[in-house]
Amino acid sequence: MTKETVYDVAIIGAGTMGMAAGAFLAQQGAKTLLMDAFDPPHVNGSHHGDTRLIRHAYGEGRQYVTLVKRAQQLWEDLEQQTGYKIFEKTGILGFGPGDSVFLAETMVSAQKHDLPLEILNGAEINERWPGFSVPDDFIGCFESQSGVIYSENAIRAYKDLAIRNGATLLTNTPVQHIEMDDEQQVKISTEHTAFYAKKVIVTAGAWAAKLLPDLNLPIQPTRKNVGWFEAPSDLYHADNMPAFYGEDEGIGFYGFPDFNGDGLKIGRADGGKAIDPDLQTQNFGLYETDESDLRQVLETYLPGANGILKQGKTCLYTISSDNHFIIDHHPENDRIIFACGFSGHGFKFGSVMGEVLSQMALEGQSKFDISIFSLTRFGS
Repeated sequence: MTKETVYDVAIIGAGTMGMAAGAFLAQQGAKTLLMDAFDPPHVNGSHHGDTRLIRHAYGEGRQYVTLVKRAQQLWEDLEQQTGYKIFEKTGILGFGPGDSVFLAETMVSAQKHDLPLEILNGAEINERWPGFSVPDDFIGCFESQSGVIYSENAIRAYKDLAIRNGATLLTNTPVQHIEMDDEQQVKISTEHTAFYAKKVIVTAGAWAAKLLPDLNLPIQPTRKNVGWFEAPSDLYHADNMPAFYGEDEGIGFYGFPDFNGDGLKIGRADGGKAIDPDLQTQNFGLYETDESDLRQVLETYLPGANGILKQGKTCLYTISSDNHFIIDHHPENDRIIFACGFSGHGFKFGSVMGEVLSQMALEGQSKFDISIFSLTRFGS
C-alpha cells in the first residue's frame, strides 16, 4: 500500500462495532478501510455463538434505553436491507429475588421510557413456562417485544453492506501500532505494510489496551463460557419459552431457548478468568468448572434442560472497571476514536454503535448523548 492511498476512515477491529461502523461510513461515501486480525465472523472475540439478547428495559441503567431502542430499529432495518435473519422476537424473561437492584432498575427504565413490561412472581413464571423452576417469592420482568439477535448473521450482513458500498476489508491483518504521521494523518503499521487515514476508529475489543497503551484503559479481557444442552422441545423450544436472564446470591446467568435442535444455550454473567487475549483459544473443558458452573444454574432453575452437553464454547468479554462502555476521542489526538469495554452487554448495541462511531468520525461528535461513556469519568 503506497502512501498516496489515504483513507477517510480506517477501522481497526472489524467485529461487532467495527463492521457496523464500516457499513455506515461506506454507505455515506467515505473511503473506508476495515482491518481485522482474523476473518469475521470468527471465534476469537465476542460475537460468535449464534445468538445475543436484546433487552429494552435496561437493568444496567435507564440511560441506555434511548440507544437500545435505536439499535432495535437499526437491526430490523439491516434485516430488511440484506435479507439475513437478524432478529427473533422471543420475548425475554428476567427473574431474581424481590430486592434485586438490577430488576428494580429494569422496572424504572421501562416506566420512564414507556416500555411494555409484565411483572410476575415465581409461581406465575413456573405456571406459564413449566421449563423454569423459580422460587415462588422471586419476581419476574417479562418483555414481550424483546428477543434475540443472530449475532454472526449480523456481522455478515454489515460486512456485505460495507463491501457492497466500496469499503476495503483486510482480514488476517493484525495491526502492530498506530501513530500520527508528519502530515497530520494517522499511520497504521502491520508486520509488512503501513496504511494511512485521516481518522482511525479502534474497535479491537480485548486488544484495545494493547493498541492504545498510552491511555491505560481500565479494561480486563476475561474468558467466559457458554454451553448448549439437550432439552425436551415441549418445554424448551423457542415456541414454548422466552429467552431469559436471572440472578441470585451473586450468581448471574442468561440463556436462550432451543431454536433448531442445537439445545438450550446457557451462559454465566458472573465469574470468568482474566486472560491475555493473545492466549485465548477455544478450549472449553480445560477447567472442570467450564461445564459445572453452567450445570449449577440448570439444576436450580431449568432442571429439565440439564441434559447432555451438546457443545461448549469460550468467548472474550472485555470488562471495564465500572461495567459501562468506554467511547471517546483520544485525549491527545482527536483523529483517533475508540470504543471498548462493552463488558458482556454490548452486542445488542452494535448497530447503533456503528451509527455513533460513523458520526464521530465524519462530524466530530455523535447526535446521541454518549457523555456517560467518556474516558474522563475515570480521572487522569
